[in-house]
Parts: sequence; structure tokens; C-alpha cells
Amino acid sequence: MIEHDVAFAAMESRDPRFDGWFYVAVTTTGVYCRPSCPAVMPKPENVRLFPSAAAAQVNGFRACKRCRPDAAPGSPEWSTRTDLIGRAMRLIADGIVDREGVAGLAARLGYSERHLHRRLVAEVGAGPQALARTQRAQTARMLLEGGSLPVSDVAFAAGFASIRQFNDTIRQVYATTPTRLRGTATGVHPPGAVTLRLAYRPPMDVAAVLDHLGARAIPGIEGYGDGAYRRSLALPHGAGVVTLRPGADHVACELRLEDLRDLTAAVQRCRRLLDLDADQRAIDAFLGADPRLGPLVARRPGLRVPGCADPGELAIRAVLSRRAPAAEVRDRLAALIRTYGKPLAGPYGGITHLFPDMAALAGAEPAGRTQRALARALAEGDISLDGGCDPYRVREQLLGLPGMSRWAVARIRMSALGDPDVLLPDRAIRRAVRRLAALPGHWRPWRSYATQHLALMAHPPAPAAPDQQVTARPRR
Repeated sequence: MIEHDVAFAAMESRDPRFDGWFYVAVTTTGVYCRPSCPAVMPKPENVRLFPSAAAAQVNGFRACKRCRPDAAPGSPEWSTRTDLIGRAMRLIADGIVDREGVAGLAARLGYSERHLHRRLVAEVGAGPQALARTQRAQTARMLLEGGSLPVSDVAFAAGFASIRQFNDTIRQVYATTPTRLRGTATGVHPPGAVTLRLAYRPPMDVAAVLDHLGARAIPGIEGYGDGAYRRSLALPHGAGVVTLRPGADHVACELRLEDLRDLTAAVQRCRRLLDLDADQRAIDAFLGADPRLGPLVARRPGLRVPGCADPGELAIRAVLSRRAPAAEVRDRLAALIRTYGKPLAGPYGGITHLFPDMAALAGAEPAGRTQRALARALAEGDISLDGGCDPYRVREQLLGLPGMSRWAVARIRMSALGDPDVLLPDRAIRRAVRRLAALPGHWRPWRSYATQHLALMAHPPAPAAPDQQVTARPRR
């Protein structure tokens, strides 16, 4: 938990960098806020600090209608911690409790429900059910305020089991009804689509991340044009297609889902794909202080580490990409998708398939021994790359596969597991380090972000595939 003097300094300066790190509750009003809330500063004796929005709600506080604390970007801590709490928080964010219950969450982590509940309450201030309830309420609020779905569809899309549970939760958390929460929301909403705004901590070069993804897009499952990146998603209850665009201070997200129950999982995958929960100011300040790397950081502030929407897909890409031209890798992946990918029931915007599941790739022909061994291990559950996995154990398991290179493992750790401290063992990266005469050890624990700057120094952004009709973004 953050120290009180630091918390009050953040509140007095209305510093948005601390949003999501902790929450401020005021006993005289019964409301909890972000540290950056513009409301009048409360007296210190009337303030309580909580490590999560769920903890504030469990203690009887409702969300501030002015700063919307429940909609703050997620704490960067849960994206990078590899212990039980970090793994549990990532799985809860992915909707595991809604789909499998607390028992399923505990089983995935290898602990008893009682032990897991006790540890979460001790560190986060709330148990798994309360954390999942807060997430459902926040998802419902986003849909009510920014969409046009019927209220009943909002309830089930957010993960509630019944309309009654939905109504009771909205009243308890926001002190209003779902109908009033919707208010006078206006806007054009594409038919059959759910539109959302994905928050992040500035600075962020959203267009650069989308350019990166678009330049490596695989026909059939991805597309890029006019500044918008689109791809298919394999979700727990069905398929989906997401379109992501830069917004004024957010990422505009349009989701087309076969089953609305997959909304929470789809949003979390988009957040991981774009690295939206990073504390970028702190990362840039740390790396920018290095005299060798600093000029690169100053030139490209807000540079994120692109993640992935499907860890298995990223792992297969990493294996095929080692020492192979990008065009060859794209062609091989496109062939796999045509042969083994599942066609979408409703293709949209050039997106026609899902990436093949691992069971199909385990028997794919032709396939190298590394690809086959990796696909088989993922299909049979011998290796798991979800948010609840132990990254150190996964690293050793991957290195034990026949022919698996250290480069591919590092790529998987960086983009599939979200490890912020990976310096990619690439020849171009090594040459960039030597050219700067830098000491990469000084960049810990943010070497993954340093790698992005070195990669841009080593190779300028790659052009997108010719068939994707990319509209160039003006460069300064």
C-alpha cells in the first residue's frame, strides 16, 4: 500500500499517474475517487486509502460520479507481478470467476479457495468474488453510458447471472439505477457492434502500436487500413472481431461478438495487445535518465511493448519468425490459416478466419519439429501461456522443447507473457547496444521497453503488406 504522505501529495497535485494504483475514500460523503479527482480536497482525518476499487466498495463506499474511479486504467502492478496475487488478478480480469467460479480460479493457480481468498484480502482488500463483481459493474457502466444495447443485454454482457443481481449491484456501487446511469448517451453505434473507450495512462503513441501490428498483419485474421487495426478473436464462448483506432485521449474499440458474455475477455485481450495498463511516464522517466538511451526515449515518448490477443498464436509466430524474412513468415502463417483456421460465421472487413487451434497445428503438414512440439504441448495443457501461468516455469518448459531457440522464448516472454524486462537476443539489437556503448543492465526492470527503442533505431518501421492498403500516418 502506498504511504499516506505520498498519497496526499498525489491528491494535492491531482497527479493522474497514480490513478489505478490506489483509491481515496471520504468518510463524510461515502464516496471513493481517483487521486486526480478535481473535487475539493478532503480533510486528512476523513480519508481512507484502498488498494483497489473493490476494497472501497466492500467497505461501503460508492464510486464518484465526477472522476469515475472504477474506469481508471488497471494498476500496472498486476500486469508485471509474477507471484500468486499478480497471477490471480490477471485471471480475474480475464473473467475466469464469471466462467468457472472461485473454485476454477483456485484450481488454475494450484491453491485452495480459502488460502487464495485470504491472500487477496490481505493485499488487495477484497476477495475474488468482490473483485469480479467490481469488474462486472464497471463493464456495465461503460456499456450503459457509451452504447445502445438494451439493458437486459448489458447485464449478461457484463457477466451478471440475473437482471436482479445486475440492478442490485448498480444501485450499491453507483447509488442509481441502470436506466438513470444510461442518461442521455448519444452517438452513432454500428449495428451489431459494441463500442467502448479504452483508457490508458499518457503518454502513448497509439498510432505507432497500431502501425507495428498492421505491418505484421496476417491476411485472413488481421487487417490494417486508414489508421484502424482489425483482427479476429477466439473467445471462451465464441468468436469475435475487434477494430481499434486512436482516439483523442483513449483507444476507440469496436467489438462484434458471437456471444456477449465474451465482452470482458475481449476487452482484456485488447488491453494486453496494446499494453494499455503500463505506467508509461515512470518507464520513460527511468529509461530517459540513461545518457545513452535518453535521446531515443525523448524522440519517441509513449512507446509501448505490443502484446498479443492469443498467446498460442504469438508462440507459433515466434517459432516461425526466427531468422526468416517477414514476407516468408507471413506467407507460411497465411497458408496455415487457410488450411487449418476456422472460418468465421460472419466475416467482417476482410477478417474471415480464426487462427488455428493448437490441436490442429500439432498435426499440421508440413511442420517443423519445434512447431509441432510446441502446438502439442499447448493443446494438451503441458504448457500454459495464460495470465495465471508461472513465467519462470514456462521459460524452462519452452527451452526444453526440441529446437526451441532462446530468441523465440524471449519473444514469447515479452509479448505473450508481458514480461517488462526482456532484452531480445537479436543481432540488430546487439549492434544497436554496441553502437550506443550502453550497459543494458542499467535498464532493468524495463528492458522490454528499451528493446522497442533499439529496434526502431536498428530498423525503421516496416511497411505493411501491399494488400492491406495502409494509409500512411504523417511523421514528424
